[in-house]
Amino acid sequence: MKKFAVVLAGCGVYDGAEIHEATLSMYQIKKQGAEYELFAPDIEQHHVINHLTGDEMKEKRNVMVEAARIARGNLKPLADFNAQNFDAILFPGGFGVAKNLSSFAFDGPDCKVNPDTEKAIKAMHKAGKPIGALCISPVLVAKILGDVELTIGQDKDTAGAVEKMGANHKSTGHGEVVIDAKNNLYTTPCYMLDANIVEIGEGAENIVRAILKTLY
Repeated sequence: MKKFAVVLAGCGVYDGAEIHEATLSMYQIKKQGAEYELFAPDIEQHHVINHLTGDEMKEKRNVMVEAARIARGNLKPLADFNAQNFDAILFPGGFGVAKNLSSFAFDGPDCKVNPDTEKAIKAMHKAGKPIGALCISPVLVAKILGDVELTIGQDKDTAGAVEKMGANHKSTGHGEVVIDAKNNLYTTPCYMLDANIVEIGEGAENIVRAILKTLY
């Protein structure tokens, strides 16, 4: 049975992992006959956002502790990730990707990537194993690997930013998956488009199916 590592950036769209994308990815991995293990970096998140008002809150939270809400407590620190133990790695989106796993939300193309995240992506790429990225997560791969083909949907500013990092951006619609066979990279736009939960489910289903197709 093939095994995915799923990396979470916290819990909640505005300051962590996008919960629909994370949950539906986990669901599709199991539904399509594979297993998953959840990871998150053991770091303080950039800030905390009130998801009712959109306002910043005066408190501090830990990315791994918050991600444990989605994982029901069953996850490991990303520092412990070992590429040898997995067939693929998958990154759901959410602003936490651009605030906690990287500084893309603030620095754009000049962003820095969390060291554990960078190490995991480089290890899977070196091993020639599939890397999946939903929503805004492809910016991580663009920053780390540079010359890759990917999608973040249709947002011109974000597309321009990933191209400044060396990536080749493809404009896509709901549920579409861009496959960079050379780099074994799979990306789909999800909530980078004006989407509903059914369309998010389709994106998760299609990216997991595309990855598994290369593994069997």
